[in-house]
Amino acid sequence: MKNIQRKEYLEKIARFIDKPVIKIITGMRRAGKSFLMRQVIDELKTKGINPKSILYINMDLVEFDHLQNYKDLNHHIKKYFKANQQTKYLFIDEVQNIDQWEKTINSIFTETGTDIYLTGSNAGMLSSELSTHLSGRYIELPLHTLNFNEFLKFRKNPDKDREKEFLLFLRYGGLPAIHQLELEDESIYPYIRAIYNTILLKDVVARYQVRSVNLLENITEYVFDNIGNNFSAKRIADYLKSQQTQVGVDTIQNYLKQLESAYLINKVKRYDLKGKKILEVNEKYFLGDIGIRHSVLGYRENDISGILENVVYLELLRRGYKVNIGKQAKQEIDFVASKENEKIYIQVCYLLASEETISREFEALLAIKDNYPKYVLSMDKLFGNDYQGIQRLNIIDFLQKPTRKT
Repeated sequence: MKNIQRKEYLEKIARFIDKPVIKIITGMRRAGKSFLMRQVIDELKTKGINPKSILYINMDLVEFDHLQNYKDLNHHIKKYFKANQQTKYLFIDEVQNIDQWEKTINSIFTETGTDIYLTGSNAGMLSSELSTHLSGRYIELPLHTLNFNEFLKFRKNPDKDREKEFLLFLRYGGLPAIHQLELEDESIYPYIRAIYNTILLKDVVARYQVRSVNLLENITEYVFDNIGNNFSAKRIADYLKSQQTQVGVDTIQNYLKQLESAYLINKVKRYDLKGKKILEVNEKYFLGDIGIRHSVLGYRENDISGILENVVYLELLRRGYKVNIGKQAKQEIDFVASKENEKIYIQVCYLLASEETISREFEALLAIKDNYPKYVLSMDKLFGNDYQGIQRLNIIDFLQKPTRKT
């Protein structure tokens, strides 16, 4: 796995090497940020950059435990700079573990012009306060877990086995390190569950000083159990009440925001296509990696529709789209995805197995009167002609062959 590059991300970063902007790679813990950062360092070395010109700090390592705050960080960097006058590149992994780190980063960037690369596993690091310190001086490069094409690459399997491999992908998700293990439940799920526990404890409980870990876990499991379904914090509160747990809606909303900050879940808001406005009720949540859900709840084949929606949602994010749920009168569009002057509408279902299903999936799209591309994605293998301008695609084909160059 060491020699497998995530070229798409490397190419994005390469555009900004030696440019006067701080590069911040964000994403869920164990999604591959550290691996990508080391590949950037290797890329610099292959171009002839002296290793002494590169300072690498990994805050997950014990040797950097002494860097508790921005003053410690500033002292450490200045000491290295003094010993290595040619230092030009600074890499800090999991920078959010250093209190008020942005003060030192802003100072170093302003004083020395050092080329700076950071990773973080909590969206709180890009809060309004940070934006104030580094306004106009940084770019965020979101990194997601492996998509299906990358999964195949890590598996080193030819496309002829793609249906079998796709089932494995749906079962185990896209965390890169699972490919160091045998792809079987007994090996993969304990590993992923350990990552889940780490995310909860380090990136949520410790960071936000959560008092009731049990309540947090219950809320998280509710979200996991309802991917692809519309619900609200009120509905979660009602569910917990039925389980003899009293908790306020505001508390639940705070927990949901904290889980979002750790990139464990993603809130997708509903968009009224007629009124052209965002709706603030009954949003959906999808997971940063589907394998985490199965490690907590177990793999349940009956949940295939929500699982497929989650996979398509992550792929749309990967392609750079902003994603909403579409509301068209009383009908719903699974995804309205847009970027720049481009927009696409997508319905996702497991199989178009009945006239009722076909009618439901296509009628919602036919009711939209603009000329942007519209797709119905399913696991069906045989397709006829497009239906009244709506394209029918196999989900695997969609994942492997982008609808257009992005």
